[in-house]
Amino acid sequence: MVVMPSIVDLSVNLAMAYPTSTNDDLMLARERLLLAPYAMHSADTAGRKHPEPPHPYRGPFHRDRDRIVHSAAYRRLSSKMQVFTGELGDYHRTRLTHTHEVASVARTLARALKLNEDLVEALALAHDLGHPPFGHAGEDALNECLAGEGGFSHNRHGLRLIEELEQRYPEFPGLNLSLEVLEGQATRIDKQAVALQRPLLEVQVVEAADSVAYDTHDADDALELGLVSLPELLLVPLWSEAAKRVRLRYAALAGKVLKRAVLHELIDWQVSDLVTRVGARLAAGDLASTFDVRRAAYLVETSQELIELKRELEAFLRDRVYRHPDVLRVRLDAQAMLREMFAGYVARPELLPASFSGRIERVGLRRSVSDYLAGMTDRYAQQEYRRLFTPRC
Repeated sequence: MVVMPSIVDLSVNLAMAYPTSTNDDLMLARERLLLAPYAMHSADTAGRKHPEPPHPYRGPFHRDRDRIVHSAAYRRLSSKMQVFTGELGDYHRTRLTHTHEVASVARTLARALKLNEDLVEALALAHDLGHPPFGHAGEDALNECLAGEGGFSHNRHGLRLIEELEQRYPEFPGLNLSLEVLEGQATRIDKQAVALQRPLLEVQVVEAADSVAYDTHDADDALELGLVSLPELLLVPLWSEAAKRVRLRYAALAGKVLKRAVLHELIDWQVSDLVTRVGARLAAGDLASTFDVRRAAYLVETSQELIELKRELEAFLRDRVYRHPDVLRVRLDAQAMLREMFAGYVARPELLPASFSGRIERVGLRRSVSDYLAGMTDRYAQQEYRRLFTPRC
């Protein structure tokens, strides 16, 4: 049996082999050993918009990951809804817990496919930074408010956040992330560009991980909130097949124990399908660099069987969960509140913080108001609405 060396063993061996090398040299050498040629190697990064010297012991994508984690926008994800608000309970996912689940799945895929885990994690942690309060309900409301002015997209706002709105460093606006992370976020905006030039495999992996995460946890949250029942979900083909697989191993499971086992199986099934399918494609191809990746067919896709099963689940969730009367009620209330706040700040721009009122001349009043509202958490939006826009008796 061949025993692969551990990460510690590799690090020790590299240090012994290159006793006079810097930490940066060792990091690059380690990547050459661990990453496939089609992965994005740190040595090949295109750099940053605002040039910075290399860090003595962190690679460029490791620094990106850390900058995202320490940003205000990232912290605010803990108080932004995924699908369900806190009014419906506290079991369900927030944008932050969803982000961590995506990062977990994406990192697993990256390691199995010998991709750059640091870059994958940075991309995953940044992918939902631009979401406004109240999830897609909030996004739709802001999009209506900015009709005729380019609208509002959480993906575009996320790019604006990391390029200019976050102010953590005196040398430059935004987080000054690597161009690969900016490009990855930009591909979520411009699908036509993706058709002309494929994104890095690390970007493709995060997109796939996002699908695995929300297809699984939206059903989990809906079950916990009682919006659907386990017997109903077990009639959905994807859940039915996952339950069959579980019962082959554990015949007597029922109730919550069965639900948890099925959820685990769903994630494992989808991830294993991706690893097997994509791994076979990569092994059969001739991808010697990221240059080849950008000109190849889109590679990180699930099998056709799973694509169809996932579509059926998503249709079920759309009809039974996302359009559930309780969810729609909260959605409509949130949208009405955001529209009223938007109109209120437009009418009284002096209420805006200086950091946003100072941008009015450059980006316009309505965009500045939208940017301010989009940065709010659910709780803070409700608090400011009551404080500024609710009539007092």
